[in-house]
Amino acid sequence: MSQVITIANLITVLRLTLIPVFVTAIYYQHFGWALGIFISAAVTDGLDGLFARYLNQKTKLGAILDPMADKLLLVTAFMTLSLPNFTKTLPIPFWLTAIVISRDAFIVLGALVINMTTGFSNFRPSIFGKINTFVQIVMLVIFLAANTFDLLIQWLPTAYYATLAMAVFSGLHYILYVNRLMDEGSKESDE
Repeated sequence: MSQVITIANLITVLRLTLIPVFVTAIYYQHFGWALGIFISAAVTDGLDGLFARYLNQKTKLGAILDPMADKLLLVTAFMTLSLPNFTKTLPIPFWLTAIVISRDAFIVLGALVINMTTGFSNFRPSIFGKINTFVQIVMLVIFLAANTFDLLIQWLPTAYYATLAMAVFSGLHYILYVNRLMDEGSKESDE
């Protein structure tokens, strides 16, 4: 098997192909389908990493595609579910969508600027970044469940503020984390 076509990368591509199917289900207000598709996409996020590690299928393409697929799914879900008249409940508050997307944009742009000015490229996800992604997924599942089954509606404000807090905290933490990675990298190059 080539270094591009691996089981892990195929699972990641599957996650990417689920995104327009998810949006279509939302558009037609088939929230049960949307919930199932979203959960399936979230499960594939864990599966591709599992296969990459245990089948020794880590690739450069996978290292780029996997986080891109995660962010594309989450950004698309937040944007679509923030639109008026697309949901049974009130849509996800726009302020939350703006903060979630801005956090990711600032991290990507910051990494690009750091790379262009210093050549540093050893950006790795932090534990709080992973927790942030998990919190966003849980919030979206609660939101979709509220629209599918009229359940958990009372938990939506709590889920929104937990997502906000984790986005802000993880974003600030990542600044310190990258600074530490850069310090470690400069110490290694000095030795």
